[in-house]
Amino acid sequence: MTLDELYVKMVGLAAGDATPTRILKRGRDSIDVSAVRYDSARIEAGAGIIFACVRGERVDGHDFAGRALESGAAALICDRVLSLDIPQIVTKNVRAAMGIAEAILRGNPANKLKMIGLTGTNGKTTTSYVIRSIIRSAGIRAGMLGTVVYDCGGVEMEAARTTPEGPDIQDMLAEMTSAGVEYCIMEASSHGLEQGRLAGCSFDSVGFSNLTPEHLEFHRDIEGYFKAKRRLFTDFTADNWVGAASADDRYGRRLLTEFKRLRPFTISAVMAQEFTGAYTASIESADMMGLFLKVSFPGGETTTVSAPLLGNYNASNIIEAIAITDSIGIDRDSIIQGVSNCPQVPGRLERYAFENGVNVFVDYAHSSDGMEKILSLLSSLKEKNLMVLWGAGGDRAPLKRPVVGALMARYADYIVVSTDNPRSERPDAIAEQVEAGIISSGTSVEYKVILDRGEAIRHILDRAACGDIVVVAGKGPERYIDYGTHKVQFSDNDTILEWARERGLRVADS
Repeated sequence: MTLDELYVKMVGLAAGDATPTRILKRGRDSIDVSAVRYDSARIEAGAGIIFACVRGERVDGHDFAGRALESGAAALICDRVLSLDIPQIVTKNVRAAMGIAEAILRGNPANKLKMIGLTGTNGKTTTSYVIRSIIRSAGIRAGMLGTVVYDCGGVEMEAARTTPEGPDIQDMLAEMTSAGVEYCIMEASSHGLEQGRLAGCSFDSVGFSNLTPEHLEFHRDIEGYFKAKRRLFTDFTADNWVGAASADDRYGRRLLTEFKRLRPFTISAVMAQEFTGAYTASIESADMMGLFLKVSFPGGETTTVSAPLLGNYNASNIIEAIAITDSIGIDRDSIIQGVSNCPQVPGRLERYAFENGVNVFVDYAHSSDGMEKILSLLSSLKEKNLMVLWGAGGDRAPLKRPVVGALMARYADYIVVSTDNPRSERPDAIAEQVEAGIISSGTSVEYKVILDRGEAIRHILDRAACGDIVVVAGKGPERYIDYGTHKVQFSDNDTILEWARERGLRVADS
């Protein structure tokens, strides 16, 4: 495709500040272009690569345009005219424009897939896994882009971020179409929505789980956070989209009031009566292995389903997945089978039942809301002691640190405060703030601060005995510790399994 052709198509597809305002050829005839890159180190000379000058939090891509030109970039996408001898497409929003450009160059792969988008603070990942399991139970190939993995229809790879940059999304969607994938399930983060990383995507079905305070250092306040999430429904939906939103969440109810295409789902008997035509789930029984749910569909049909997931909040995630897949026409036998056969979700109450009678759960919970949910649940299931290891991430929501410290003191019988991703902060200073919350709670709970996370995990597991539950929280499936200037490879799961091998213990049900 020529740069001129790309420019014309971008003008036709882009909206708002992503729309190109001009093209500068620098005296050249139109050139052939093949792909967009936002990393100057990924430029291939002679390949027709367009370099997108993205403004980031720490660096400005415009500063690397000269390097991209030297490496053989064919053109630029930028937000101002640069004094470089290279063709340039100028737009106010480079980040959104580069996703649209890559979508065009890739043949608009989102239009060839049935796209499902999920947003909300908590539950996106688990709901994605349940939806994928349901669709696969119907014999349909499904891919997934989310917090834990990118699954393009072949080998899964570890996810770098919840919502990738636009060109990466489009490349993976194109890979899905080539692999024969029919459905793509994508988690839509508030950052991704606000920054326009989803530009070039059009969702046939969308879901909203809940909203609790998170990422306020970026969105400023909860209303700004909600408006970012709301953009999934206003800016990135197909013409005949359908969707579901939680009637149990006040922001979900706002969306249900505003968008009549959304179907309500709930685990509340009160809300089931208030919202007619709701998908509902109620817990019939629960144990350490999972849930047994009574599910009601709009129109009155009811069924029962077993799910290898724990907690009221997972009942909500399950009924969201059921509402979405039912609304897009997946048969209900496949829905029931898909829920029952859903694998453990990495880092979402991922369970290791050891033969010594200790149950260990790895969970991504890092917010006060997420921690309270898992701690209240597991405290109700414990036979003896609930033991918790947690550390707060640096450069993120410092006010939550003492709050989570107090929560752990309320529910736990033993606490280890450790390190998560300290980034630019001192790990000991972060731990002191968590410790302050434990102390201020007024409880007599025993706790210990061990900053080395590997040592901390081994310590708490060595202390656990038959009937105890151990929660290793905060990092979930992450495979690194971020110290700001560098990352160190580390996995909670690997450390737990290494400890078990060292102690000669097997997982009891393996």
